[in-house]
Amino acid sequence: MAKITKKDKRRVLIWSMLIIIIISYLAVFSLHYWTQILANRKEKQELEENYTSLLKKEEELKSQITKLQDPEYAAEYAREKYMLSKDGEVNIKLPDEVEN
Repeated sequence: MAKITKKDKRRVLIWSMLIIIIISYLAVFSLHYWTQILANRKEKQELEENYTSLLKKEEELKSQITKLQDPEYAAEYAREKYMLSKDGEVNIKLPDEVEN
């Protein structure tokens, strides 16, 4: 059996330390990137939810545009929203909540 010299022990120690340093470096950076990936996924999900809500709102607005192109609906909407009235009509505003 061959003897293990001090030089061999030192060489193994240096290589072991170098490998440990490289593994530690990779572990730290991979942890950093994983946290960044998770944050990006969360932001993506929030943006997708915001996008779908904006699409729904767009559909509602397009629907309202279509309805407002009808003169009868536009007149009724203006009467309700801005308290306008026809000749001979009287507007009476009721409270939203009725207390008992």
